Amino acid sequence: MSESSAEVVADVASAAVAASAAGAAGGWRRATGVAGMAIGVVAAGAAAGVALERMTVGRGMRQKARLALDSAGPYGALRGMPGKAFADDGTELYYEVDELDPEAAPAALGPRRRRLFGRKSPAPVTVVFSHGYCLSQDSWHFQRAALRGVVRTVHWDQRSHGRSGRGVAQGRDDEPVTIEQLGRDLKAVIDATVPEGPIVLVGHSMGGMTVMALADQHPELIRERVVGVAFVGTSSGRLGEVNYGLPVAGVNAVRRVLPGVLKVLGQRADLVEKGRRATADLFAGIIKRYSFASRDVDPAIARFAERMIESTPIDVVAEYYPAFNDHDKTEALAHFADLPMLVLAGVQDLVTPSEHSEAIADLLPDAELVLVPDAGHLVMLEHPEVVTDRLADLLTRTGAVPAGATVKGYGSTSTAQPG
Repeated sequence: MSESSAEVVADVASAAVAASAAGAAGGWRRATGVAGMAIGVVAAGAAAGVALERMTVGRGMRQKARLALDSAGPYGALRGMPGKAFADDGTELYYEVDELDPEAAPAALGPRRRRLFGRKSPAPVTVVFSHGYCLSQDSWHFQRAALRGVVRTVHWDQRSHGRSGRGVAQGRDDEPVTIEQLGRDLKAVIDATVPEGPIVLVGHSMGGMTVMALADQHPELIRERVVGVAFVGTSSGRLGEVNYGLPVAGVNAVRRVLPGVLKVLGQRADLVEKGRRATADLFAGIIKRYSFASRDVDPAIARFAERMIESTPIDVVAEYYPAFNDHDKTEALAHFADLPMLVLAGVQDLVTPSEHSEAIADLLPDAELVLVPDAGHLVMLEHPEVVTDRLADLLTRTGAVPAGATVKGYGSTSTAQPG
């Protein structure tokens, strides 16, 4: 970003402070409008190139293009056997299970798992996928398509995301979300979907942090039942130091006011959601900027990511934000030391920079570290072939799938159930 852009960011931050003050004085409609515009301008400044490109096309044409992509894009259409788990505060956590193809089951029972569990017919390995902030279980679309029928998988939506219920502690008691709470949520999902047998844990971004929190709270579960772990574009801490590709002055200004602005916006979510719809083009630009690095990302994929992020209500965005600055699970990584592990990140990830994945791998020297060039934060959508290939290799190493098993095409979008 240029120096002039940095000045704009600083000016917008000042406007955001004014918006927060206006909210305190009772001018909620004006406050949310100013604050929404402030965040929109910051977003546009950070993704100026993308936003400017969109400005050259008429709004009506852009709206038609989005509708066309929504109707044609099959991404996120995969569905499994649905169910609900319940968190310790009563929040409904929605999950789906894709069962192992019965015809593939005998071949998948390898000697490694018989040695590990001492059973002639051990329970199949279950792979539990945890998604990131402002996403849903559908963010694993390509990996899910490739693994259907080959291995048993569980996909779940974090609280207040996707099809899961609104966090009870947040809606009822106004409690902020914590990564520790997400770890307990994951345990509830595991208890409901994998009461016995070996597990592989896969987490992207916030989902990886959720896995770390689980290990911190239940080291015995990791020791006794987890046979492999994959961290994709995540961090074990120090997220407060990430600059998101902004100049230092700009990001510091935003950090100072963002908690207050988000609080204002979250308290008047209905008005803000109208503003988000009105500035959809600006937000589409920023979403693309912070999700992908490749210039030739499939427009349908970009729109798919946009829909997932747009579907996260602003009050949910606000209540999750403090959790990331407080997140520090570096010590919990020791619980994974003896397991087959994959640590993967996009080199151009601006949200959880690849240096954070390298730091995790430094503490887990036996882990496979994969840095994907020309990839951003949503690397599993941007370069699904790389992520699925390395994940399939991890599953082979854990005994979840036999060596030489055929993993389906990475781009499959069939909605038929396996078996």
